Amino acid sequence: MAESNPRIRDVNISQEMRNSFLDYAMSVIVSRALPDVRDGLKPVHRRILYAMNELGITPDKPYKKSARIVGEVIGKYHPHGDAAVYDTLVRMAQDFSYRYMLVDGHGNFGSVDGDAAAAMRYTEARMSKISTELLRDINKDTIDFGPNYDGEEKEPLVLPARFPNLLVNGTSGIAVGMATNIPPHNLGEVIDGVVHLIDHPDATLEDVCEWIKGPDFPTGAQILGKKGIRRAYATGHGSIVMRAKAFVEEARGGKSRIVVEEIPYQVNKARLIEKIAELVREKKIEDITDLRDESDREGLRIVIELRRDANPQVVLNNLYKQTALQMSYGINMLALVDGQPQVMNLKEVLTHYLEHQKVVIRRRTQFELDKAEARAHILEGLRVALDHLDEVITLIRSSRTTEEAKAGLINRFELSEKQAQAILDMRLQRLTGLEREKIESEYQELLQTIARLREILADEQKILGVIREELLEIKAQYADERRTQITVEESEIDVEDLIPEEEVAVLLTHNGYTKRLPLSTYRSQKRGGRGVSGMGTKEDDFVEHLIITNSHNYIMFFSNRGKVYRLKAYEVPEMGRAARGTPIINLIQIEQGEYIEAVIPVKDFDRDRYLFFATRHGIVKKTALGDFANIRKGGLFAINLRNGDELIDVRLTDGSQEIIIGTAHGQSIRFPEQDVRTMGRTATGVKGITLNRGDHVVGMDIVKEDANVLVVTENGYGKRTPMHEYRVQTRGGKGIKTLNVTDRNGPVIGLKVMLDDDDLMIVTEMGVIIRQHVNGISVMGRYTQGVKLISMRADEKVGTIARVEVTDNLDNGV
Repeated sequence: MAESNPRIRDVNISQEMRNSFLDYAMSVIVSRALPDVRDGLKPVHRRILYAMNELGITPDKPYKKSARIVGEVIGKYHPHGDAAVYDTLVRMAQDFSYRYMLVDGHGNFGSVDGDAAAAMRYTEARMSKISTELLRDINKDTIDFGPNYDGEEKEPLVLPARFPNLLVNGTSGIAVGMATNIPPHNLGEVIDGVVHLIDHPDATLEDVCEWIKGPDFPTGAQILGKKGIRRAYATGHGSIVMRAKAFVEEARGGKSRIVVEEIPYQVNKARLIEKIAELVREKKIEDITDLRDESDREGLRIVIELRRDANPQVVLNNLYKQTALQMSYGINMLALVDGQPQVMNLKEVLTHYLEHQKVVIRRRTQFELDKAEARAHILEGLRVALDHLDEVITLIRSSRTTEEAKAGLINRFELSEKQAQAILDMRLQRLTGLEREKIESEYQELLQTIARLREILADEQKILGVIREELLEIKAQYADERRTQITVEESEIDVEDLIPEEEVAVLLTHNGYTKRLPLSTYRSQKRGGRGVSGMGTKEDDFVEHLIITNSHNYIMFFSNRGKVYRLKAYEVPEMGRAARGTPIINLIQIEQGEYIEAVIPVKDFDRDRYLFFATRHGIVKKTALGDFANIRKGGLFAINLRNGDELIDVRLTDGSQEIIIGTAHGQSIRFPEQDVRTMGRTATGVKGITLNRGDHVVGMDIVKEDANVLVVTENGYGKRTPMHEYRVQTRGGKGIKTLNVTDRNGPVIGLKVMLDDDDLMIVTEMGVIIRQHVNGISVMGRYTQGVKLISMRADEKVGTIARVEVTDNLDNGV
């Protein structure tokens, strides 16, 4: 069959697919998806602007229907669907999409909420003023034209682009196997960068970056840090972090609200608000009570109302983390250079643009020179005629035909054919004295113009001078203030420089609420005063941990699961005395069922100090404080717990102290800290006390010689025993009896080393709380059962105890 029909030939299908796909890929790359480095436009954008220019829909003319423009584009230049062309035109008219709009739209052209534009039959458009600068001098042979898709029309292969549009408005596009994503920039900054390159051809990339600070998005917002910008400008690839512009505003009733006025580029505002609402519904972000969109034609405004006791900065940080209020923008500076896709750094983009402008100015200058010389040539002929007026008139009158008169003028006065024709076409009014002066004046001006144009063409520096002058004119007319603020990245700024150093009290309640107060809040009182309330707690809550530290110091939080979390003291929200505080789960990433067992403040992570751990199963461990110098936001495992074990307590030591441990069955052991060697952070530890079957550790503390050991049992009994009754033993033994456990008093639930000034807080399993002074509890021997400390119902048990350092009156040497 193939031999009988010459139109049919055998081909290898895989080779044909390869060749065809390559042709398609190159077509997409060159003719659709990627911009030209010279004018920063893809073919569809270029065709829209050229069609509008040819239709005369300029800024000084009335708007025309968008459908008319789209029809012109697809009919003459762009053989694709009308939707693709109209969508492009719409985007060019959106002030939130383009930094400097190239189309002046009239009607509904969509919104930042993702609303679609009205149909093209309803909207109208015309060229914007700045877009005329892209086409300026297009009719002066400044660029090449090529045939359109059917060969019946001519279209520009590139526009003169009198400003660096590729950087100014940016672009994005997905081709085959490659993509481009160039952010918009500030016109004034980009022009300053080009001018600097003209003045200093050997300028480095760093020099150029002094003028071009970074992307400048139409929606404003913030860029965090310069690291990503520098990398993108240096390599053509990079990523920057954009963050919404938000601030905290005081509301009525002591509440706060977060107000968002600018959002990152290309973020859909409506979807952003939906996402925040979804996070609130799913309780992934708490403390938000209301969410409103108050945006109007004056600008964007999203209002997020917060609870009274909420920490606005914590909520805002959560929003940054979980929503598009903060997002990354990948930069890929890929564009067509001589028809080939190429990734460029910032200087290369500007250099290619500058080379294009040299060509444009050279061609325009040559065009104007040719035109001036042609006119001067005509004027030279008219001057000859005026100098020999009578003879010229006689020659023309004596000629039988026009051709004979033209030939006579050429032969007699050595004129060109064009000059002779111009003399024949000259009107009689040009023979007046005034008109003769005009011709002479025009001729002299043309000679000066020709000399100037020839000088420009002969000297590239003069060409660069013309480019420089015209760029500065465009800057003066169109440049505006930067919208996007480039801030120092959080990792690049020392936040402590902004925080005053002061002594503060940090409080953590039994139910997990925390806050910070300046130490000055507590006025110094004489012993016996009524004191000042330190925290507004509910009836079922109390302050369990109180630490006095510097606002710049670290606070380490140890959980029952053996993890450690860390905050700077100033990161704990400062609140009034009556405020309940912020849930600790809003500040550190503890999990469900995890709770804080110990809170330790440290100034620095000195390896000469140690953390001493004790677990429910009697395991102890000592680790150098320096091992905890780097703690991630999500916490760090401080001890490797075995199955079913829990961390009971952690103490900061100097390596030479003594430890006392108590168990539920009334045993206790006192041993030197040196009995436990220093271990790594991931170690499990060693045996601190040998437990009998069913027994477990209920408390661990640092020995103080002038203190008493207090134990409390499940049935509400307790006692104090002098420290000297507990002899020092070797680590790992069964210890000695600290309380005689019987059915009457029940198992021990807590052991604390207490001073006479301390208070004891007892909490039952049903939430009943009693607070009493330690010096009111009987001092008894180790073998006694203790006395009744709290009256409870028969089915009620004590759940936990806590030592409460006196928060009402901080005059105890702090």
